[in-house]
This record gives sequence, structure tokens and C-alpha cells, in this order.
Amino acid sequence: MAQVALLITQLKRYLKARGMTYAELAVEVGLSESSIKRMFSRQSFTLERLEQICSVVGLEISDLVELVNAQRPYVTELTPAQEETLLTEPKLLLMTYLLINGWQLDEIIANYAIGEREAESLLIRLHRARIIELLPFNRVKLLTARNFTWRKNGPVQRFFASQVQREFLDSTFTGSGEHLRFMGGMLSQTSLTQMQQAIERLSSEFDELSRRDSSLPLGERHGCSAVFAIRPWEFSMFARLRRGA
Repeated sequence: MAQVALLITQLKRYLKARGMTYAELAVEVGLSESSIKRMFSRQSFTLERLEQICSVVGLEISDLVELVNAQRPYVTELTPAQEETLLTEPKLLLMTYLLINGWQLDEIIANYAIGEREAESLLIRLHRARIIELLPFNRVKLLTARNFTWRKNGPVQRFFASQVQREFLDSTFTGSGEHLRFMGGMLSQTSLTQMQQAIERLSSEFDELSRRDSSLPLGERHGCSAVFAIRPWEFSMFARLRRGA
């Protein structure tokens, strides 16, 4: 019932945001205004009625669930212990990445060398680490935000710097879907701050696109990675030519 209450509360917020009154909604669904008010106050919706009301305001029930989930307080940064747990086994880190990106358990088993019993064991370990909540029938509820950050100088960031970063950049970036722009210039502190803010906006857009596409079939999605970075820096070859270096 708690989940139903969250859905109804979110639906009320959505109606208010769209400026739709109970009276207007009543006309659309063919009920009296008093009936609509009673349904919302008692939270006595049939599934068919909820689907009808969602349709009136241009929503699917799944959209409503997503709006509710967006209000939940997700973990935005893992603890050092959680990061260490993910690095104990490659499959554990892989499982986390896939779950965050909307993969279902049967899809993971079908596409990776992870058997059903092994997958269940990995899910239990992630549950114990409080990275996911494992529900009946191996359903998963994420406890982390999709765009959570790794700890600065933490275990995963060190792993990334030593192994992932070099491999990612070892490319000509001329293949299909690849793109690289390297630019250099001299910026003021104000301009540098503006560029940092632009990177944050671009990162947010990447995350939103990934979240939106997570409902698409696997065949229509591709694993993608991006690096958005800027820092005051001088190439070591140039730095060595400075006077006094």
C-alpha cells in the first residue's frame, strides 16, 4: 500500500504541475468531481482507472513509477568498503554496471559467461554491500543513483587511472561512433570555471540520455564511454624547456 500511496501522490503532483483540476479530470474520464476527489483521498484506484487517468495526462503507468523513483534518496557516492567490494571480482563490477544501465538478469546470463547460480550469488553480495536491494524472484531495486560518483583517490578511481583510462585512450577515434577533440589555449580563472560548469551540464545530459534509453531493447543500445576533462596543464616536453626547470 505504501507504493500505491507514492504513485497517487506523484500523480497529484503531476496534475498540479499541469494545472489540471479535479473537475477537468472528471470530465475527461466521465466521472463526477466528487468521485474523483474521493478516489484520490481514499487512494482507491483500480488498475484500469489508474491507467485511464494516466492516459488522459499523457503518461504511462511506467512513467509514473519512474517519476516516483526519481524522488527517492539514492546513494550518490559509495563508501571505500563498497568500492573495495566491487573490485574483489571483475564479474561483480560488471554486474553493477549492467544493472545500473537497465539490464535484466536473464539478459546478463544470456550475454555473459555468468551462470544462473553464479548470478544469484553476485546479487546477494551486492545486496549485502547495500549497493542494491534484492527482492523476491531475483528482482533488483537500485540503491545508488545512476550517475553516482567514485570517491576522489578512492579504490575505483585508482583502478580506473591505472587500467581503464589508458586502454580507453589507446584509439585513433576514427571509427563509427567515435569522436575526439583535443584543444589547447590559455584561459582566465573565470573562463576555466565556465568550462567546468559546461562539462557538468554535458555530463548530466549524457546521464539523462542513458537513463531515457535504458528502456530500449538491448539490440538498440551500445555500451559507450566518454571523458570530459579540463585542467590547468602544460605538456611535460614543454615544461622541461622552461627556464629554471
